Amino acid sequence: MKISNLTFFCFFALFLLSCTESTEKKGRMPGKGKVKMEASPVDSEEEALSGKENFDQFIRKFSTQESFQLERIKFPINVIIPDAEHEGMAPMEEIIGRYDWELLDLTYDSTYLTRPYDQYYQGVRYRNDTAVVEIRGINNGIYADYYFMLIDEKWYLVTLYEASF
Repeated sequence: MKISNLTFFCFFALFLLSCTESTEKKGRMPGKGKVKMEASPVDSEEEALSGKENFDQFIRKFSTQESFQLERIKFPINVIIPDAEHEGMAPMEEIIGRYDWELLDLTYDSTYLTRPYDQYYQGVRYRNDTAVVEIRGINNGIYADYYFMLIDEKWYLVTLYEASF
């Protein structure tokens, strides 16, 4: 009787281990489907042929160069953010102009998943001419979506939804 229980446990453990694969290895966000993580030489070739700007290269530059970021936001930008004055922090729409904008850093490092505080994962969902950078906290209330659109072969931030509390 004990041998059959041990055998069952071993097969069950083996089954679980063989079915799971880290989300980082698969390039997926949990429950979100395929997510592109890095640019490859093939992407650069496709960009040169199609004339479309590579999103991964764009987002790196967007996150590190303030002047570039200000050029690539469709101002005034409509955003949805929590209302700090409302008891439940209900979402409200706000319009932000160029001079009220604070630099946004969307660079991501996988260590953000394992740090002691404010853990989160980040991924990008692609559609035809849109990309959504999704930031999801792990048991901490971080939740944000940044919506980018390809306009005249260049990426622009067009709106954002910030529901972190």
